[in-house]
Amino acid sequence: MSGYDNSEIEKTAAEAKARWGSTDAYRQYEEKTASLSDRERADAAAGLDCIMEAFAACMKNGGSAGSAEAQALVKRLQSYITEHFYDCTDRILAGLGQMYAADERFRQNIDRHGTGTAAFICEAIRVFCRSYRNT
Repeated sequence: MSGYDNSEIEKTAAEAKARWGSTDAYRQYEEKTASLSDRERADAAAGLDCIMEAFAACMKNGGSAGSAEAQALVKRLQSYITEHFYDCTDRILAGLGQMYAADERFRQNIDRHGTGTAAFICEAIRVFCRSYRNT
């Protein structure tokens, strides 16, 4: 969530806890991140940021949301979230994609890599989840 000031991070964290605090994914998140140092938290956020940058580059280079490159990035995003935060199921991933495009804070943060990146990621995730269910 780089690009946010501390008050925005705290507000977003409180909203997340209120909305998802009783879920298994949120409990996993708390367990995986409880012992992280500030540096480790920053590194985890930077890793996500690198994936967002890769989506922006894919889009800027003319890739479509359904391209092999974009779909590989979706899988990379899902794996990264699972490894560092919580089990990112296809259902959770689909919800994240929608939130990236619909929530102004997320959209602005992601779109600093390039206007339209959040919408591109949302569509790539939609394609990924639809394709995964059909295999």
